[in-house]
Amino acid sequence: MPKPKVTIVDDDRDTRELLSFALDSEGFEVNAAANGLRLISSLQLKRPDIILMDVNMSWIDGFELCKAVKKNEQFRDIPVIFISGRGEPEDRRRGREAGAADYFVKPLDLNALIKRLRELIPPPAAEVP
Repeated sequence: MPKPKVTIVDDDRDTRELLSFALDSEGFEVNAAANGLRLISSLQLKRPDIILMDVNMSWIDGFELCKAVKKNEQFRDIPVIFISGRGEPEDRRRGREAGAADYFVKPLDLNALIKRLRELIPPPAAEVP
């Protein structure tokens, strides 16, 4: 059975490594991208089932990056979850408006995040004999 694929987009290496380790140990296949440019180039090669995205990044912020993903017909169905140190109601609203499925504030509640990932990732289609 294939592992669900998660791509983490965060310019903070420690956050990427912590999340990668936690999700890998929970049975996810994890790819990480340091910024939006790396995400865009990796989507074609390694299409994820879900994207975890920081809001505060260099080059393009998470809100704009999410909008760009959602405008692309090939990728708009991939759920995006924001992970951010910014937890103001305005930030959460902007996340929803950008098309995100959810918004988690750092420090992350990993159990809640993993539960939400499992809710959003559809189970693999049963193979027809």
